[in-house]
Amino acid sequence: MSAPAGTPDVTPDVPPAVEVRRSRRRRRTVSAYRDGDRIVVLIPATMSKRDEATWVADMVARIQRQERRKLRSDDDLATRAAKLNDLYFGGLAVPASVRWVTNQNARWGSCTPGDRTIRLSDRLQQVPAWVVDYVLVHELAHLLEAGHTPAFWGWVDRYPRAEKAKGYLEGYSAAARLEPPPGVEDD
Repeated sequence: MSAPAGTPDVTPDVPPAVEVRRSRRRRRTVSAYRDGDRIVVLIPATMSKRDEATWVADMVARIQRQERRKLRSDDDLATRAAKLNDLYFGGLAVPASVRWVTNQNARWGSCTPGDRTIRLSDRLQQVPAWVVDYVLVHELAHLLEAGHTPAFWGWVDRYPRAEKAKGYLEGYSAAARLEPPPGVEDD
């Protein structure tokens, strides 16, 4: 499973890079979004510098609040894995530990059956919970079947959103590798 490039490394103590884009087409609205490791704030070209400073601070704070709410802890992850184990594996796939890691750039998750440890890429912090659940189910299944055998996929396919989650991750990976279309920066 591949992970997307350019996913933000959200560290609460480090202020993010901020890019302000002024647009002549924008009249009244202000918006912001995360683009990799920076926050992009879109404002009208006619906005005063004082209003710009106020709006930028507000929009950066808003994005950071959203990101903090989305972050899941290792304890949350372990609790979720235990629930999924009970639901889809009848309690047979008991991991010794489940945690987020920052060093998985080419995988969504990994499992070491020998020591029963599961690690998920912190890049998954930004995807919907049902996608994280799929990756957990995938890694939990490795505790019962080490390889990607038909029996392994039989376990994974017990998760009702398995195919949808695979498609989501495939699309997410593909989108992360694409450059934005021409003209997007001008908004």
